[in-house]
Amino acid sequence: MKYARVYLLILLAALVRVSLLPWQASQELGSTGNPIKFVMTPSVDAQQIVTSADALIDFLEKETGYHYSYSVPASFIAVVEAFGTGKADISIINTFSYLLAHEKYGAQAVLRVVRRDGETYYRGMFVSRRGSGIDSLPDITGKRIAYVDPASTSGYILPKATLDRLGIHPAEEVFAMKHDNVITMVYQGQVDVGAAYYSPPDKHTGEILDARHRVKQQFPDVEDVIQIIGFTDSIPNDPVVVRKDLPESIVRKTIEALIKFQQTPEGRKALWAIYSVEGFIETHDSDYDVLREILSGMGYNLEELMKK
Repeated sequence: MKYARVYLLILLAALVRVSLLPWQASQELGSTGNPIKFVMTPSVDAQQIVTSADALIDFLEKETGYHYSYSVPASFIAVVEAFGTGKADISIINTFSYLLAHEKYGAQAVLRVVRRDGETYYRGMFVSRRGSGIDSLPDITGKRIAYVDPASTSGYILPKATLDRLGIHPAEEVFAMKHDNVITMVYQGQVDVGAAYYSPPDKHTGEILDARHRVKQQFPDVEDVIQIIGFTDSIPNDPVVVRKDLPESIVRKTIEALIKFQQTPEGRKALWAIYSVEGFIETHDSDYDVLREILSGMGYNLEELMKK
């Protein structure tokens, strides 16, 4: 009887262990029960991101064998905080938001996006309506300006730093939350000036590829109505960021899959629709020291900027 009880206990323990295995497996990162969380930066209309993000997620799952989910937070700051609340494992994030995520939560840049014609750096631009009398940066003094988001590098941080350095002070600042919204507000006369991302025209066709391009279907004459009146300094393109303790095997497989994705026609189409980029190159945290130096030189504090 004694041995029978021992064997019974061993059998029960084995049964419990076996019954728990499926539950344990379902909780492993990358499983259906615990997918890898890919957070998309809200740089354009959320529905536009969702439509193309499905293709990206499907490709990642087929290439890596992991399961992924994705979300589109309401703001750049929400993306940063997602790294601190366990809601983000990977994100294609703007440069300033990356500095915050790195400083606060140890997030690491592993790739950098490549824009049209192999561009790996970018800058912001200032725009106004033609005929408004605002034709240069000094003309912005005393005017109403629309920025993108307090954490937008090309749509706020760099433009704001540029104006401060030049001693130019608008009368009022508003946030439009998206680059295309900035252009729309200037186009419709809701503000005098706007700040958004700049990308050079297509080298072969001359087609505009800056933020005005995003509203050209809605406003076909946007290029004639809205003019560029100035630029900011250039900085490295937006990085692909991973949380600090994401397993290296997941990081490596995801990086390899993203690079492979950019080589497919479907991948190039999806990446252009989501972020107006052509692909990725590997990058490191030190590549973004140039932005840290710009912010430091202007006396900006990352934590204080984040509270705005």
